[in-house]
Amino acid sequence: MHTANPSSSKRLTVSRGGPAASAVGHATALQPIVDWLTNLGISEHWVVSCYLKLEPRDRSRGKYLIKLKNRIKEQVRWLEQRGVTRNERDTVERDLERIREYLEHPGNLGEGQGIALFACEPLNLFEAIPLPSVFRSRLSVDHSPLIREAAALNDEFGRVLCAVYDRTTARLFAVTAFGVEELPTLTASDTTRSGRFHGPSGVAGPGFGAAGEHRYHQRIREEKQRHYAHIAQRLFDAAREQAVRGVVLAGMGADADAVEPHLHPYLATQVLGTAKLNPKTATPAEVMKAVLAVRRRSERQLEAGYVDALHERLGTGWAVNGVEPVLKSLAHGQVRTLFVDPTVEQAGFRCERSGRLTTDADACDGEGDPEAVPDVVDEAIEEALRQGSTVEVVEDDAARNRVDGLAAVLRFKMS
Repeated sequence: MHTANPSSSKRLTVSRGGPAASAVGHATALQPIVDWLTNLGISEHWVVSCYLKLEPRDRSRGKYLIKLKNRIKEQVRWLEQRGVTRNERDTVERDLERIREYLEHPGNLGEGQGIALFACEPLNLFEAIPLPSVFRSRLSVDHSPLIREAAALNDEFGRVLCAVYDRTTARLFAVTAFGVEELPTLTASDTTRSGRFHGPSGVAGPGFGAAGEHRYHQRIREEKQRHYAHIAQRLFDAAREQAVRGVVLAGMGADADAVEPHLHPYLATQVLGTAKLNPKTATPAEVMKAVLAVRRRSERQLEAGYVDALHERLGTGWAVNGVEPVLKSLAHGQVRTLFVDPTVEQAGFRCERSGRLTTDADACDGEGDPEAVPDVVDEAIEEALRQGSTVEVVEDDAARNRVDGLAAVLRFKMS
């Protein structure tokens, strides 16, 4: 019997405080849960794993709940087809109901664009892990938790630095998949009060006002540039202490990108984009939301290039396009990068003896009985993660239309 705790107690729980507290604390609180689930292995009990997309369009009018309820019905039907005992089905259905009830409350969803939940009544397991994003909404009932996506996401997301600043203050944040850490604040010294220039009263003399106003504004410009240079240096120092996967610059107006010309060339190539945030009032949750939005825009801009590179390899033996060709490549361990159309769902089979995925039951001839799986696309994602492949979910409409459900760039060609 497994227990749901890497230490001695039976239950591993997450402290769920207010938005700011949870955003800061996730990295520390959630990593042990991910590590424990990763090491759980195969259990004698059925474990429910649920990944749910929570982008604005999914949250609108509770669309994510409609999708979840449909997937719950599919999983219940699948368990019946598998001949799972009534007692086991009842246990799984209670776990599915607990997940549904938890997700019905908006306060449980977090600020990110995804969430992962894991439930198993016999293991006294129920954990919710807020995530910055997920590949696609999927629900699985198996003898081990589908934790690879959450574990891989932390590595793939990396560490993003976010500078939120105005002309006098800068707040720096380190953002990871599991939380936001605020770094020491940087305050400009000897700043001149901004506003309209006023010459000293009672002082006369031709041209005094114009010359004084010029020096006044020049001094403000110099102070701002020194401040921006200090911010750039602080970002560089933070990147030297620990590797970063991107930089987001944020401010209130047109100066949000003012630090970029001062960045070290290495960091300049890491800029993902800019956001609008007020350094005086920004909360960790708002920083996370802004970083996710910038990161998403950056990824969408890159997707067309990824798919172009994929199509250049088609016909050379270094890429395949289509669900069945990709499943065959996965069976041979060939897939280096898996491309997924998130709108495609397709029932299929797993060959009992070989474990190979296919859309055709007859293709399992000689490899054991075909076992039905609710969605081979979901299974392909998990198999790719198991093999250490990169998974790219193609969201851009034009690029997605060039992916036939699944596509892949390969590690090697078959002889």
